[in-house]
Amino acid sequence: MLVYHGSNCDIEEIDLTKSSRFKDFGQGFYVTPDIETANRMAIKKASLFGGAPTVISYEFDDTILASNELNTLVFPEKATEEWIRFIDRNRNRSNTYQPHSYDIVKGPIADDGVALQLSKLRVHAESAEAIAADLQDKYLDQQIYFGTSRSLNFLKKISVCKLK
Repeated sequence: MLVYHGSNCDIEEIDLTKSSRFKDFGQGFYVTPDIETANRMAIKKASLFGGAPTVISYEFDDTILASNELNTLVFPEKATEEWIRFIDRNRNRSNTYQPHSYDIVKGPIADDGVALQLSKLRVHAESAEAIAADLQDKYLDQQIYFGTSRSLNFLKKISVCKLK
């Protein structure tokens, strides 16, 4: 399966420690199967951090998701209560530890609208179940997280494209 990483530069070697700990699925390397999502991320990163919007293509051996070789978690493409709670745990800045031990996680991206919903969960204004129900009709871009060096063995760099 072809996947893409939007960045502000080429990445020669993936360094899992360069990612923020408080992302959707935790500290790791993120790709998407959607080229348009990667393009948007590349433009966003370049505007925030400088550099040139860059999309890196990888071949991902996604058969690993159904095997027992790695510890993987696959969420449905739509929002679920479990996905909401998982993201909330990973984004919680009071955590002093990595909230999970998965090598690879696949599921929706929590965009700004979802982040707003998560704030309601944290102040107990809405339940995870209600938030997931509210998001059922919303299209959520997809992402795949690689959190361990073992998981990176299933990702092979194909090409690098600087956007104009």
